[in-house]
Amino acid sequence: MLIYLLVACDGLDENKEKKLKKCLPELLAALQNYVEANKENNVALINQCDSDDCEEWQLGISQPVTKSTHLKFPVDLFNSLAKQFNIDCEIGTIENGERDPVSYFGKSEGRGDVYLLAEYLAL
Repeated sequence: MLIYLLVACDGLDENKEKKLKKCLPELLAALQNYVEANKENNVALINQCDSDDCEEWQLGISQPVTKSTHLKFPVDLFNSLAKQFNIDCEIGTIENGERDPVSYFGKSEGRGDVYLLAEYLAL
């Protein structure tokens, strides 16, 4: 199963958009480091932040997983990013190139639980 985790960029108020734009280089660096460290696991960076409108941004990773334990490291990464940058995250599946959101977690949604998310993803 191919999953994705994204920074939730939609529905932000003006203040949160400014903060997100300000911390974009740090977020991108953290995600790039994770991708580089996990190349053997076919982790890919999702970086579609060309628009001036945060609402259109897609920033995160995609990664194949076959069991719940494979979620630990990416969910831990996004939990730490959520805490550090006061963001929320979206997790879901990718099938035939289409993303299907399954759950949200982070600053306002609460910490992501690997085993609960694995249930939502039917792993």
